[in-house]
Amino acid sequence: MKLKHFDINGQARFITFCTHNQLPILSDNKIRRIIRDEILNARKHYGFKLIAFVLMPEHVHLVIIPTDKSKVGRIIGDIKRLSSKRIHKYIIHKKSSLIRKLTVIRNKVERFVFWQRRCYDHNCRSEESSWEKVNYCHNNPVKRGLVQSPEKWQWSSYQYYMCNEISSQDIGIID
Repeated sequence: MKLKHFDINGQARFITFCTHNQLPILSDNKIRRIIRDEILNARKHYGFKLIAFVLMPEHVHLVIIPTDKSKVGRIIGDIKRLSSKRIHKYIIHKKSSLIRKLTVIRNKVERFVFWQRRCYDHNCRSEESSWEKVNYCHNNPVKRGLVQSPEKWQWSSYQYYMCNEISSQDIGIID
């Protein structure tokens, strides 16, 4: 059964996607940079507004506003596909033991898998709901005990909101 996404023009979407078997493998800064770069590349390619993001050890949260022409499934599919290819090259080059954990057999073919097949998405039906999801993203590392406060977690959009360390052109928050 194919998971259905309900794209509503101009409405913020809260999206979560996880690593294969929810392995906590997003702890390598090079892997995090690859994922962040692919999110920003997708933003440029599809023109969506990236309202917030956070990279956690085994999952990613995004709050985006897709354009009329972009579909959430396509956006997330590209982010996952392109980041997976780059990460695969990186861990092979590094001769990482992760390669065994991320190799599966599907349809009698051995494959590298980095991400779970699906993603979770939620339509934010109000501005209040959108801000709730932004705050959820920024506070997720604190809630998990990874840092004492959101500004200590460099793998989120929090710095843009509080310190303007990320340019609005990169994030695309309120053009």
